[in-house]
Amino acid sequence: MRAQAGSQIQEKNVSLDLAESEENNPRLDRWINRTTLPLDLLALFTIWLTVVPLGGIHDERHPFFWYAGRILVSVIYAIDMTVRTVLARKKLHYFFHHPVGVLAVLLPAIRLIFSIRLLKAMFKKGNIAHFLFVSVVLLLNLMVIVWGFERHSSQANITSIGIAVWWGCVTVFTVGYGDYYPVTNAGRVAAVGIMVVGLTTAAVITAQIASSFMDQAQARRNSVAEPDAPSVAVSDGVRSTDDRLDRIEGLLRTHFEGSDSASD
Repeated sequence: MRAQAGSQIQEKNVSLDLAESEENNPRLDRWINRTTLPLDLLALFTIWLTVVPLGGIHDERHPFFWYAGRILVSVIYAIDMTVRTVLARKKLHYFFHHPVGVLAVLLPAIRLIFSIRLLKAMFKKGNIAHFLFVSVVLLLNLMVIVWGFERHSSQANITSIGIAVWWGCVTVFTVGYGDYYPVTNAGRVAAVGIMVVGLTTAAVITAQIASSFMDQAQARRNSVAEPDAPSVAVSDGVRSTDDRLDRIEGLLRTHFEGSDSASD
């Protein structure tokens, strides 16, 4: 009864893990393993395209490319969700219990928030290159987003992508000249995101450098300690031999003294 109740509760749970598959479904597993990382990277590179409102960045005279790119990303994620649903044994159950995959069709940036695999790859020890790559792409996205929200404001001073990148670099490196700054609420929210990513990146790099120094120091201590180990063993052996000889000498002295006293 408890097992049945547990299985029923598990079936009712909604999954937020986009990489989750079904049990004993190798076809769906293969599809997810092949597409998860490329689709996560697609979402990573197109955050600016899906977050900034339509009309925020594109040229009003040539809006076709903006709309085409936005629709193309949604179509790709719709195809992915459709294929997953078709490959699943319980098709409706899989569709309704993976709302993140459905929402990613409308807003692909949501996919990054729940991409457990991408987060594990970022924060895995030794993957500093992957972490820096994702951080740089995130920062560039946020800089473009700030520009997209700021460019139409009458009081804006971040009016070009070049100024946005310059201001973003100054913010990340905590220089803070104050010559440029966001004035819209949405631009300020994106600026907070830049600060968080910048501080996190700096903390991870600092921790990586400290860990590297500690590993080097430990390696030097080990290299110094290893040659001394045989000498310590030898000295211990000499001391034990000397102790034995002293005991033997004491026994012989006692024996001869006893013999001398008996002869007297």
